[in-house]
Amino acid sequence: MKTIGLLGGMSPQSSIEYERMLNKGVHARLGGAASADLIIRSYNFAVIEKLQANDEWEAAGKLLASDAVALQRSGAKLILLCTNTMHVVAPAIEAALDIPFIHLADTTASAINSAGLSTVGLLGTRYTMEHEFYRGRLQEHGLEAITPDAADRTIVHDIIFNELTQGIINPDSKAQCLDIIKRLTARGAEGIIAGCTEIEHLVTSDDIDSPYFATAQLHAEAAIELALAD
Repeated sequence: MKTIGLLGGMSPQSSIEYERMLNKGVHARLGGAASADLIIRSYNFAVIEKLQANDEWEAAGKLLASDAVALQRSGAKLILLCTNTMHVVAPAIEAALDIPFIHLADTTASAINSAGLSTVGLLGTRYTMEHEFYRGRLQEHGLEAITPDAADRTIVHDIIFNELTQGIINPDSKAQCLDIIKRLTARGAEGIIAGCTEIEHLVTSDDIDSPYFATAQLHAEAAIELALAD
């Protein structure tokens, strides 16, 4: 089994879920006492959140790239960045590494293409919904991602940062997100991307009629495939 390096803590709710999925997935494949072989760099999310809020993406990229290299030197054979939003600095991380970096948008795009869809709704932080790094990566795979309008983007962003990153699950917020999903569907979204790990804690595939792409789960499954490949 290859050792997986995790850049986590962004938020802790997200990376804890990654660890759970990776361990559960490896155990399902190998049985017995097997679990994932992990090396973890978990950040104080307050530090990362401040960099995001101040648009200090270059500094964030240098920080994450440096720690990704440290994970590589510690024995990691592949790297996962356990957050959608911070994939804005994925190019800096990829450029610094000599081992595979599994890009979350690539694994999501693969699942969407396999489902035969071409247009999807994207939910996530304001950074994920408004910056080009995520939608642009999907476009490279022939996909169109549509996002909520400005007011709805603010609602989703605030729910993520004020509630979900702190482990708060609010039924009223869930209802708001489901209404936003309905509006995206009415605009032509054939499926919905949960482009933030924490959203997967609030809205599940059982809550909507459209295909639902839980990005963290897809990301973890891709890492398990590579980690257990010959």
